[in-house]
Amino acid sequence: MYYSNMKSVDISKCILCHDAVCTKACPAMDPARIIRALRFDNAAGASMMLPKEDVCLHCDGKCQNVCPAEVPIQKLMSGLRKEFPEQKEVPGLDDVDLSCDICGVKLENPFMLSSSVVASNYEMTARAFEMGWSGAAFKTICLMDIREASPRFSTVKTGEGSFYGFKNIEQLSDYELEENLNFFRELKKNYPSKVILASIMGRNEEEWTYLAKVVTEAGADVIECNFSCPNMEAKNTGVDVGQDPETVKRYVQAVRRGTNIPILAKMTPNVADMRPAARAAIEGGADGIAAINTIKSIINVDLDTFTTAPTVNGKSMVGGYSGVAVKPIALRFISDMYKDPAIRGHHISGMGGIETWRDGMEFIALGSGSLQVTTAVMLYGYRIIDDLLLGTKIYMAENGVKSISELIGRAVDGIVENDEIERDTIVYPKFYRDHCVGCGRCYIACRDGGHQALSFDEETHRPTLIPDKCVGCHLCALVCPEHAIRGDGKRMGKKKK
Repeated sequence: MYYSNMKSVDISKCILCHDAVCTKACPAMDPARIIRALRFDNAAGASMMLPKEDVCLHCDGKCQNVCPAEVPIQKLMSGLRKEFPEQKEVPGLDDVDLSCDICGVKLENPFMLSSSVVASNYEMTARAFEMGWSGAAFKTICLMDIREASPRFSTVKTGEGSFYGFKNIEQLSDYELEENLNFFRELKKNYPSKVILASIMGRNEEEWTYLAKVVTEAGADVIECNFSCPNMEAKNTGVDVGQDPETVKRYVQAVRRGTNIPILAKMTPNVADMRPAARAAIEGGADGIAAINTIKSIINVDLDTFTTAPTVNGKSMVGGYSGVAVKPIALRFISDMYKDPAIRGHHISGMGGIETWRDGMEFIALGSGSLQVTTAVMLYGYRIIDDLLLGTKIYMAENGVKSISELIGRAVDGIVENDEIERDTIVYPKFYRDHCVGCGRCYIACRDGGHQALSFDEETHRPTLIPDKCVGCHLCALVCPEHAIRGDGKRMGKKKK
């Protein structure tokens, strides 16, 4: 599709302004909102925001003239109208039900804030609720004296400058316990339909039981046990707990002694296999699992100073890595747990790199029953909920899906063990010559990183497949910048060696 080719070039130029000047300059539509929808993989939703008439045809382009990032707005609007010649209508959109539940507690939709700075006080969380988020896992509360470092964030960026990976060395809530409990009380009073997950962390069984008791009394709907923070100054807390199944079980039992509301155990990805600790949590009385927390990481070594980011007085530490870069790892853990007989049937709240509605649906298809988001909110704001909700509704309506529950685990059966993969045939790549620009990227990749199965005509600048050498790895299709090679060729039986 058109936007699959343009997204990394023109759309990514938009810096997603607050109070965008392009929208102020356009009397006919909201170009900033439309481009935001495109940025978050919601082209269908963006098309619904276009005026019925093509107002860009005879416009002087003032919107893009005032854009500080020089985004080619008219080109984007023309391309969108080309893909959707008429204002898109989605039959059944109003019939889609986004409601679901978390261990029996109703959610208006599957999208919640995960336990972090994005849900750390009343004002922030109330604003998120007003904008459409269904719930929030509050930043972890404890009885410890939390001291934070400064600075405490750093990023990995793509070649175009957009955020890809995010590292933090932040710990838990630095509000006093009673302040946090008051936040809970006020939020439940003013937003009774929203769900509060009280993330807690203790240093011993007594603290876990006490925290469970007080957050329950303050109105929490669900407790989330933080067994996974990798940044703790206090020893034998956070990730140290999550790596020891016996301690996980013991602390869940302690939490259960203090509450009668659902309990989620938040698991660490800093293990080879998450299932033993998750099973232990279920055995201890947890009603479900939350995963994943951040991944231990070191990023961005400065080769002049030989320090890493974030640098605190010349030193740094291993910190938690998040963002879109961790999504494949998170999906693997979600799938593992959903398929496990001891865990399946218990709620899984999925997180780790969710930025678009499509990301969210992938988590649900692999077994998540609810979703949590932090890093994307930190980078782009609570407003991303607009396209998370609209994109999900459009997808469900177009595919005849009435309820989120119909999608949970739908993709799991397609993931099998290594020895179950069919290895007797080859799918040859298919070449679309009218899209080829003659860059030769496919030829270079196959020659230097594949099986030398392409020849390259120096005059026409066109590749040709050498079938006898091709093994059907599809590296050529993956590196093609114009989608001129695709993996939709014929499946053929393997030649005998």
